[in-house]
Amino acid sequence: MATAAAHQTDSTAAFHSDDASAGADGFERAFDAAVAADERIEPRDWMPDAYRSTLIRQIAQHAHSEIIGMQPEANWITRAPSLRRKAILMAKVQDEAGHGLYLYSAAETLGASREELLDKLHSGRQKYSSIFNYPTLTWADVGAIGWLVDGAAITNQVPLCRCSYGPYARAMVRVCKEESFHQRQGYELLLALSRGTPEQHAMAQDAVDRWWWPSLMMFGPPDDESQHSAQSMAWKIKRHSNDELRQRFVDICVPQAESLGLTLPDPDLTWNEERGHHDFGAIDWTEFWDVLKGNGPCNEQRLTQRRRAHEEGAWVREAAAAHAAKRAARTARTTETTGATQA
Repeated sequence: MATAAAHQTDSTAAFHSDDASAGADGFERAFDAAVAADERIEPRDWMPDAYRSTLIRQIAQHAHSEIIGMQPEANWITRAPSLRRKAILMAKVQDEAGHGLYLYSAAETLGASREELLDKLHSGRQKYSSIFNYPTLTWADVGAIGWLVDGAAITNQVPLCRCSYGPYARAMVRVCKEESFHQRQGYELLLALSRGTPEQHAMAQDAVDRWWWPSLMMFGPPDDESQHSAQSMAWKIKRHSNDELRQRFVDICVPQAESLGLTLPDPDLTWNEERGHHDFGAIDWTEFWDVLKGNGPCNEQRLTQRRRAHEEGAWVREAAAAHAAKRAARTARTTETTGATQA
């Protein structure tokens, strides 16, 4: 234990050293040692350019997904079947907006401006999760998104609480707590429908049938086709591969579906005693790549609505900036007056 503690102290001291004579190689060795020791990389620490750009890409995609992800469910706020359901859904959509803000703030610590990231989203140069390009056709879809989509998000995001980059990891702690609540809300909604009238049960089953496979695609392509996964795991940005997380999600959902009284739409879904996991059918990766290319059912609609909201909200941003400048000027005058009086 003493040896490990001494190693961690030595690596930390080297990593945070301001001695420029160490050179890039020295800083890189210190960075590698810090990652290997499970230490957090902070905004002012030296990091490889590729590490920084990978984080910006991943955090931006995550932030964009939270913001775009508000649309499918917000579409049902005015049509919620009760005041209670309306309040729950409004709170959830509000939470998603907050998640986006946390994540944009984390990306800003890496030197990426929020304006730049939003411009890349609006122009299609940065992506968001493929899942949000599917329509919400019935009220049951709100429950399916909560149970499946937020459930997949939690499976993917809980390991990010141990991400090697400090601001991202800390943001994920709060995000995961709120996503866990959203998942329970979705499960409870589907349970109510499943135990309701035959029509309500059928509506819940139809929603699960449509959202199951896109939810499995949320974890990204198979490991052997994932361009960034191996390097992200080496840097401990990610802790598990796409296929590992997907398997974990399937194993969690099977008993939950049984409790809901709903069937997962996969005839090949069986328990494999030898592996200790569920086997499941082949995913249609052609659909996944097609959606990512912009050909999903709602790609154009989602981006068009996002651009319009951004343009219509310009006056709010301008007013907030003017107010902040006014307060700063007032504080400066007060400081100046106080200083002159004391002199």
